Amino acid sequence: MLLSDAGFPGVRLSAFYFLFFAGVGIFAPYWTLYLESLGLDAATIGTLMALLMATRIVGPNLWGWVADHLGRRMGVIRSGACVAMLLFAGVPGVREPLPLALLLVAYYLFWTAVLPQFEAVTLGHLGQHASGYSRIRLWGSVGFVISSAAVGPLLDASGAGILPWLVLISMGTVAAMSFAVTEPLPAARVRGGSAPRSPLPLRAVVLLLLACALMQASHGPYYVFFSIYLQGLGYSGAQIGALWALGVVAEVGLFALMPRLLASAPHVPIFVLCFALTALRWLMLGLLPASVPVLVLVQLLHAVSFGAFHALAIALVHRLFGDARQGRGQALYSSLSFGAGGAAGSAAAGLLWAGAGAQASWLAAAAAAALGGVVALGIRR
Repeated sequence: MLLSDAGFPGVRLSAFYFLFFAGVGIFAPYWTLYLESLGLDAATIGTLMALLMATRIVGPNLWGWVADHLGRRMGVIRSGACVAMLLFAGVPGVREPLPLALLLVAYYLFWTAVLPQFEAVTLGHLGQHASGYSRIRLWGSVGFVISSAAVGPLLDASGAGILPWLVLISMGTVAAMSFAVTEPLPAARVRGGSAPRSPLPLRAVVLLLLACALMQASHGPYYVFFSIYLQGLGYSGAQIGALWALGVVAEVGLFALMPRLLASAPHVPIFVLCFALTALRWLMLGLLPASVPVLVLVQLLHAVSFGAFHALAIALVHRLFGDARQGRGQALYSSLSFGAGGAAGSAAAGLLWAGAGAQASWLAAAAAAALGGVVALGIRR
C-alpha cells in the first residue's frame, strides 16, 4: 500500500509520526543533559528516568482499555496529547527533584495515550497490508534525525535551559496534527462481516512480552547516560546530536527494507538475531568506549536493536492479538517493554553507573539483551 493510495491517509499518518518522533529527538538525547544542568546526580537522574518509564506500565494499558471500549482511538490520542502539553508547561519553572518527578509523571501518564493507540490506528488503516507499516513509521525516524541533529548545536549556543521550551513546542505540533488524522474503519466493516475473537496464544504472548521487556531493559544505560557518557569523553553537543542522528539514519534504511523482509522471511529467527547484535552493541560500548569507529558501528547497529526489533515486535503483536484485541495488544507491548523493561533498565543503570561505573552498566545491558534472545527462541516452539 502506497502513501498516495486513494482513501488511505498515508501522508497524514506519516506526518504524525514525523512530528511525534521529532519531539523524541529533542527529548531523548538531551533530557538527561538538562537534568544534569539542574545539578542532579547520576542516581537521581536514573531514578527520574525510571519513573517516566514506569509510567508506561500503567498508562498504555489504561488508555488501551478506554480506546477499545469507546472505539474512539483518535479521541483518546487527542485528549492525551493536549492534557500532557498543558502539564508539561509547568516543567521549565521547576528545579527540585520531588516536584519535578511528580510533574513529569503526571505529564507522561497522559502522553502514553498517544503512541500505542496511534500504532493501532495505523494498523487499522493498513488493514490487510500491515507489512507496509515500516514505510509509514520510517518518517518518524526521519523526524528524529532532523531534530536531534539540529538541537545539539542549539544547546551548544544557548545552553540546556532552552530544552523544555523546545519540547513544549514540539508537543503542540503533535496535538495539532492529531486533529488531522481520522479514525480507521472497524475491521468487521472493512471485511463486510464480524470480527471473530480467536483464542489468545498465551505462551507465545508471554515469551514475546518478556523478551521485549529484556530488550528495553538492556537499553537503560543508552537512553539515560549515552549523552552524558559522550560528553565525558569530550564530545560537543553537535557531535552528540550527530551520533544520535546516525543511529536513526541507519534505522530509516532498515525500516525501508522491512516490508519486503517481513513478507518473505520467518520472523522469529530474525527477531532472535536482533538480540544477539544488540548484546554485541553494548559490549563494544563497554569495552572500547574511546574508539570513534566503534562509536560509529555502535550507532549503525541501532538499525537492528531498535529498527528491525520494533518492526518485528509490532508484526508479532499484530499477529498474536488479532484485530479485536489490537489496542490492548499494542498497549501491553508498550507498557511491559518500554514501561516495565525500560524502568528496570533505567533504575539499574543509575545504580550501576553511580556505584560500579560505566563499564559495569554496559556489560549488564549486554547480558540482558542476550537473555532476551534466549527467551525469544521459545516463541517459535
